Amino acid sequence: MPVALEIVSPEKLLLSRPVDMVVIPASEGDIGVLPGHAPMIVMLRGGTIALYEGDTVTDQLFVGGGFAEITPERCTVLASEVAPVAELNRTDADQRLAEADAALASLDPDDFVGEEMALERAQTARALIEAIEDVIAGGH
Repeated sequence: MPVALEIVSPEKLLLSRPVDMVVIPASEGDIGVLPGHAPMIVMLRGGTIALYEGDTVTDQLFVGGGFAEITPERCTVLASEVAPVAELNRTDADQRLAEADAALASLDPDDFVGEEMALERAQTARALIEAIEDVIAGGH
């Protein structure tokens, strides 16, 4: 019995299909979702979602953060940014990291909200670069 996976952006349903397992980048660490998983809602960090058929990763998608709702039968991901890992661009990722680092460096030391947002942008850019490097290295 597979897990019904749905990946949704604020604009539309991006993917809806059954998978044997999905691994999502939760804020506290990666979570593998199999049929019968305990219900939970988790925050996502920037990272890669891996879709499995049997023991094989069939697809990898980069998410820039968001939330996931997990039930025993379903995993629904709501993310503002989703892209197939194979379509990611290293130049764009490097530019995003440079912009995030520049924003962080120029912040007022007392702007804690701005600092948190800039740190999150930098972490997402680093996760994007890591996902690209993993594809180049031939990993999953």
